[in-house]
Amino acid sequence: MDETLQAVVKTLQERFGAQPAGARGEVSLLIAPEHNLAAAQTLRDEFQFEMLLDETAVDYWPQTQPRFHVVAELYSFAHNAVVELRFPLDNDSASLQTLTPIYPGANWRERETWDMFGIRFEGHPDPRRILMPYEWEGHPLRKDYPLGYEEVQYTFNKEQIDHHKRYAKR
Repeated sequence: MDETLQAVVKTLQERFGAQPAGARGEVSLLIAPEHNLAAAQTLRDEFQFEMLLDETAVDYWPQTQPRFHVVAELYSFAHNAVVELRFPLDNDSASLQTLTPIYPGANWRERETWDMFGIRFEGHPDPRRILMPYEWEGHPLRKDYPLGYEEVQYTFNKEQIDHHKRYAKR
């Protein structure tokens, strides 16, 4: 890990109680949700992490608590470095402060995260659905979301499939 990333980790640990969560040399920090805006602003203003690469969520249900992690990946052009911030959220009505005042590109990513996982972003300028129809109920990427499908059968017409393959080569 280079000097810049070491300084980032040290600063976020001292100011916000960040806990390292990365593997394989990646810089990933677990930060309390109430510090998400301040931590992101610190990275942008003090360490030149000027680009939000991605913002999404992970649902760990039913294995662990907290159930969700909102994950934000930030990039610094000046240092050619990526830092991943993870914000754990406990309950089914999870919410987090929006990152749009710091990273305007968070707008669409947070809408997608709300649409798919049901995580609300407080202060978001446009909290409408982005992928699912407006009348849709539920959030499809939650692990407790009902799948509602029928099992596919692959062998009911095996003879027809083999017959077609045999004669398609001629």
